[in-house]
Amino acid sequence: MHFDDSLRQQKIAILGLGLMGGSLALALHGKCAKLLGIDHDPQIVSQSLAQGVVDQASVSPNAILPQADVIILAVPVKAIVQIIPQLPVWIPEGALVMDLGSTKSQICKTLETLPEQFSAIGGHPMCGKEVSTLENAEASLFQNSPFVLVQCANTYPTSQTFAEQLVQAIGAKPVWLDAATHDLWVAFTSHSPYLVANALASSTLLDATPLASSGWRSTTRLAGSSLQMMHDILSTNTDHVLTAIDQFSEHLAQIRYLLASQNLKELEVLLNNGRSNYLTISKHGDAP
Repeated sequence: MHFDDSLRQQKIAILGLGLMGGSLALALHGKCAKLLGIDHDPQIVSQSLAQGVVDQASVSPNAILPQADVIILAVPVKAIVQIIPQLPVWIPEGALVMDLGSTKSQICKTLETLPEQFSAIGGHPMCGKEVSTLENAEASLFQNSPFVLVQCANTYPTSQTFAEQLVQAIGAKPVWLDAATHDLWVAFTSHSPYLVANALASSTLLDATPLASSGWRSTTRLAGSSLQMMHDILSTNTDHVLTAIDQFSEHLAQIRYLLASQNLKELEVLLNNGRSNYLTISKHGDAP
């Protein structure tokens, strides 16, 4: 693989033109040599071309990948794992491969099985919406958001430089982590919040619908996330998600006990601790 770390010189193929892949293409407009798209849905391919999301697109990887310098896998986690072993067949001369998957350990292990003509970097932009279609894609999706990058055993130094260039070009902030740390942290900040939102939505009285306003909607928003995406996430990060659920459940049980026993003084201390954690984490997230 002959690879130049300059973003403007690269032909970038995005496999999967949903919310994340489509937004990435829009954010990269004018910043690379050529944007290529692949999606299994012919309607998405047609839409992406009609709207100028990419320069060239097809349902067939064979029609697109041979001209790509960089391949970005923007599909659900298990689909990424299934696609990686096929890449040497589609592009025998090799390329830089990145992914946008929401869990990293299994994906990075699979990336490391690629032959030596490939360089690989795990990636996960920490942004999104509860809707996952191309219609909802927007170039500003990544602005000021952390973008996790994971070095694999087969990550070349020039590839690391390129990955940081790409992340900064779309307005995101590169954060280098190992796969295990990433998966633990997102279990607490992304995956268990989805389950909490889903449980809250499931347990809300339907009769209370007229009063379900901004507070309820902001708290349960994640419950609208793609079930296929979440199935893949939960099944590839189960142990860490269970740890996060157990910690949340213990805290909620303590709140319930103090409320039921009308120990409002201790309850106030507990709630104040939660508020303090929220303010600290939110302040860090808002930092430039």
